[in-house]
Amino acid sequence: MSAEERFRIVRSIGEECIQEDELVNLLSKKPQPICYDGFEPSGRMHIAQGVMKTISVNKLASAGCKVKIWIADWFAQLNNKMGGDLEKIQTVGRYVIEIWKAVGMDLEGGKGEFLWSSEEITSRASEYWPLVMDIARRNKLPRIMRCVQIMGRSEQDELTAAQILYPCMQCADIFFLKALVFFDSIYPENMLPGLQQGQEKMSKSDPSSAIYMEDEEAEVNVKIKKAYCPPKIIEGNPCLEYIKFIIIPWFNEFNVERSVENGGEKTYKSFEELVADYESGDLHPGDLKPALSKAINEILQPVRDHFKNDANAKDLLKRVKVCVLVFALLFCLIVN
Repeated sequence: MSAEERFRIVRSIGEECIQEDELVNLLSKKPQPICYDGFEPSGRMHIAQGVMKTISVNKLASAGCKVKIWIADWFAQLNNKMGGDLEKIQTVGRYVIEIWKAVGMDLEGGKGEFLWSSEEITSRASEYWPLVMDIARRNKLPRIMRCVQIMGRSEQDELTAAQILYPCMQCADIFFLKALVFFDSIYPENMLPGLQQGQEKMSKSDPSSAIYMEDEEAEVNVKIKKAYCPPKIIEGNPCLEYIKFIIIPWFNEFNVERSVENGGEKTYKSFEELVADYESGDLHPGDLKPALSKAINEILQPVRDHFKNDANAKDLLKRVKVCVLVFALLFCLIVN
């Protein structure tokens, strides 16, 4: 594969690329550059993180990159995820790994690996902490405060000292992992909107706003049936976003089954072709939604099978659901 072909694949997974010429040069000189991507384990996994991340990682691997998935358990603790309970955070991390493997993330044969931040930092502490200290020493506090948005916080929030340390550690990670390509996607860039009208992104506190990776077929069908999908409207239509960012990238097409009276069966090879039909009214929500449900369920079925048939995965899912329920109840008590 030529450097240009590799660049096209790597570039396709990001909305923005800083210094494209440097990326081309890197791919022409490095047969297996290290790519770093991290996530904070913090609850059930929705389809944006589960499927979109898998698509991106597999593309990188196909372009000859080695992908290091940084399971940021210590970072989640610093950020007070799951109440700062490291044991619960690590349970969620193991559950997430099970999902990615079940849905088809391919890191075998040296293509990549999962790394726990707590284990890696502890085993190479003499290498890691001097990096953190050097970064902290070289930057003024106001600049560090501006960087807290990387963990979903703002300068106006009441931050702990641990949360101020977080940006220094994340910067150190890039050097620590010897990453040549860094994907800023602890929060996925192309975050899918919620399924209800006006929801800019999926909400973990509102299960009806998102498709979760281990949702049953009936749950997916109901959620898509109730999803906001007005006829002929493209802007703010979550069903179309699902097709654009998940279905077509996964299958390289989107198939709609409908009666002859409604135009007959049609397979869309591009999102632009689908948008044209939807905007004109040739494709109706009543036909689009069942096709979308069918495609999502086909993607998720291996995950369901894994969590039903593998005792370890089944136990992990049960424990994660309990943790999420407990924190949801605590949140309600605090709010009320």
